[in-house]
Amino acid sequence: MPDLPNRYKADLREIRFRLFEQLHLDDLLGKAPYENWSKDDVEMILDEVYKWSCAVLGPLNPVGDRQGCTFKDGAVTPPDGFKAAWDSLFDAGWRSLAVSEEMGGQGGPLTLHIVAEEMMAGANTAFSMYPALAQGVAEVIHRCGTPEQAERYAKPLFAGKAGGTMCLTEPHAGSDVGANTTRAIRQADGRYKIEGTKIFISGGDQNFTDNIFHLVLARTDDAPPGTKGLSLFIVPKLADDGSSNDVAVGSIEHKMGINGSATCVLNFGENNSCFGELVGTEEQKGMSMMFQLMNFARIGVGVQGVSLASAAYLSALDYAKERKQGPNIANWKDPTAPKVPIIQHPDVRRMLLDMKARVEGIRALVLKLAIHTDRQVAAELAGDDKAAQAHQGQVDLLVPLVKAYGSDQGFQVAATAIQVFGGAGYLKDHPVEQYCRDAKIFSIYEGTNHIQALDLVGRKLSQKGGANFQAFLGEVNAFVKANQDNETYRTGLTKLGAAAEALMSTAMRLWNWFRGGEKEMVPLIANRFLEMMAETTVAWLLLDGAIIADSAAAKLPEDHPDRAFYAGKRHAAVYYAHNVLPGVTEKAAILAAEDKSALDIPEAAF
Repeated sequence: MPDLPNRYKADLREIRFRLFEQLHLDDLLGKAPYENWSKDDVEMILDEVYKWSCAVLGPLNPVGDRQGCTFKDGAVTPPDGFKAAWDSLFDAGWRSLAVSEEMGGQGGPLTLHIVAEEMMAGANTAFSMYPALAQGVAEVIHRCGTPEQAERYAKPLFAGKAGGTMCLTEPHAGSDVGANTTRAIRQADGRYKIEGTKIFISGGDQNFTDNIFHLVLARTDDAPPGTKGLSLFIVPKLADDGSSNDVAVGSIEHKMGINGSATCVLNFGENNSCFGELVGTEEQKGMSMMFQLMNFARIGVGVQGVSLASAAYLSALDYAKERKQGPNIANWKDPTAPKVPIIQHPDVRRMLLDMKARVEGIRALVLKLAIHTDRQVAAELAGDDKAAQAHQGQVDLLVPLVKAYGSDQGFQVAATAIQVFGGAGYLKDHPVEQYCRDAKIFSIYEGTNHIQALDLVGRKLSQKGGANFQAFLGEVNAFVKANQDNETYRTGLTKLGAAAEALMSTAMRLWNWFRGGEKEMVPLIANRFLEMMAETTVAWLLLDGAIIADSAAAKLPEDHPDRAFYAGKRHAAVYYAHNVLPGVTEKAAILAAEDKSALDIPEAAF
């Protein structure tokens, strides 16, 4: 292929700030289980992954979008260059950063994997889905399968020698996984014959690897109905002798975005000769196992959200600095006044600051979850079960926020970036229109955002009798109290305290609806509650980062370039606290009114 330009951009200074100055990843480095890692190692990886993403993945992003995948003679061919990128990725080792050493990985922290994933997904979302799914499948088999299965299936997946997919959705069931009807028929040799159809299977076929290991949810004929009756099976594309295992691609989807990602209909057992093996040794554990993959994937979707939001914002920022149009507002009546870069226009500045605050806020949210995970692993290894459980409790709470809010904001920021470009942003000459199209799927797959909201209000808030949620609010309130005398952020901190109070009162209202038999109110307002909690969390993290930045800036000489960087943290936090955070208390008031219009309206009246 001819040399192609790269249009991807990332802000490594911002990423380093979140990692080291705010979340203190370096406190974990050099100690078990990350004793072989140093801050210098992480810094080097950040630089190298960014260079690789710009050199290899970025140029292929518009290629994948315009070519898409082709389906011919039962096989899928991804866009030009994708196979070479796959080989280059695994040669470089960027997928194995946080994979355990026993599985052939580098044993690094999840937080490092997350920032590497942000850059790779931002450079080429469609391509990055293939290896991300393979790694997720490998993790499930490693954790839930037998040692023999880990050796036979997980290791090749981690090494890029095989692809992997998650096969949940069926044509008649959609998001209602419990309605799945794919059959698993026990065989005398311990295997299971698999029969059924799965849809929307990302990476369902490709030409990077000879084999693909499909994780398939299916039920034995004697299993109970619903999700409790589902078991999880490893179903290879090819049998051990290299022959077909009767897994056929029925078709591929033609989509709004992520066109380089093969989204397939897969038919299992059309010729009555598709066989799989149970993950682990117990039937009817499928959903609990698949939830591990879904959680991994949901975090990954949040990362995709921030990756495209960041790329779109930085593209819009560069354009706003270069594009000259109209005079400065001070000279708006002077037809002879010189044209100025559009970054000087107030509404463009508002859009840019809005994007900056949202991008940095959702990145902080994603990395907050990641650092909790790394601290949990370290605490478990140290035998501190109480600390490990506390970190896990916060991870559980944050997963639906990361997936839903991160994905919603990714699309919103990309749309705002188009607005900054104006008509030019609607053209394929610039990358932001693709970012917007690619980002729309994030709120839909891996459990729609409404499912994330139901998970939050129906399961996560009440875990440990609400102790995890109380601990979360305790951290927010402690932060407000500790910084209440800070004049710069006094107003924002007051609003944050009010938001935390509104969040608690709304949670109590939710629990009262559950207990009082008004369960229909819960799904009606679940999305809004998730937004409230996410906006409270983001405001907290932005304000925390701003206070850290102010302290760091005060130690620098006036002409140091980092002073402008740190000032950006202050302005982003103030903007978000003054313009977005007040919506939390407003939403709480709306929910308290218990409007049931959407429930009361007759169907015919729609």
